[in-house]
Amino acid sequence: MGTAERKAREKEELKKLILESAKKLFVEKGIEQTTIRSIADAIQYSVGTVYVYFRDKNAILHALHAQGFTALGSQFKVLFNVADPMERLRAMGRVYIRFALENPDMYDLMFTVKAPMEFLNDTNEEEWTEGKTTFDVLKTTVKECLEAGHFAGHHLEPLSFMIWSLVHGMCSLYIGQRTKGVNLENPATIVDQAFDEFLLLIDKP
Repeated sequence: MGTAERKAREKEELKKLILESAKKLFVEKGIEQTTIRSIADAIQYSVGTVYVYFRDKNAILHALHAQGFTALGSQFKVLFNVADPMERLRAMGRVYIRFALENPDMYDLMFTVKAPMEFLNDTNEEEWTEGKTTFDVLKTTVKECLEAGHFAGHHLEPLSFMIWSLVHGMCSLYIGQRTKGVNLENPATIVDQAFDEFLLLIDKP
């Protein structure tokens, strides 16, 4: 391995270390309590070293949120082996729910915390690439459902947004512990039960 290749690999490894340490601190201390200095201390490097790779904490949060979308997107890609678009849509919903409930901190970062979007605004990015890519996967599946004769009378984009919003809302309420204390018989399983109810609705002719 040449010197240039070795240096490039070392840079990628250090960048990965910064992100892993930042993620650990965010989970343990919370986003507001985590600083660039605390991240630098955790990896035993100088603050200046962290700034070489990331302009500020929002940039780190954006990079982490992008990792989350990559992980979710890789799970969605497997589902495109499912030929029936309605079966795929059902599976996508369950994959989305499992991802959200098993990765609540990452899910909050992906969809609730403002910092990643503030980073995009500061860098004059016009598109939320990660969100667009994920939404397009859903929209493609809904489009195929419409072409197959499902959802008669509905329109592609608002229907896709409605489905996303419904599943996202259920996950967010659960992660935010809003399902507790509202007299639900089974708060621990309410998201799966509610999604089953949704499937019954879309299966009706």
